[in-house]
Amino acid sequence: MADMYTINPATAAKGLNLLADEGILYKKRGLGMFVSSEAKEKILFKRKNQTLKRLVEEVVLEANRLQVSNEELLSMIKALQTKEGNQ
Repeated sequence: MADMYTINPATAAKGLNLLADEGILYKKRGLGMFVSSEAKEKILFKRKNQTLKRLVEEVVLEANRLQVSNEELLSMIKALQTKEGNQ
């Protein structure tokens, strides 16, 4: 993997170990690493509760700076959701 992405082998190993610590990967002694059956759910949960939450916080702070009301902000979000749902 390190060769494929031209990164330090220790960095690749650290990344794989972090994924194993989070339960996304699991190790089978002598066979290698495998993706767990719950990997997708764990990744989605983490993205919702970290990445998406941070993005929402940034949007709310910017809306407050621009004096956008809650109703106007929600309307913008709903309009985007509708637009994205139709594509």
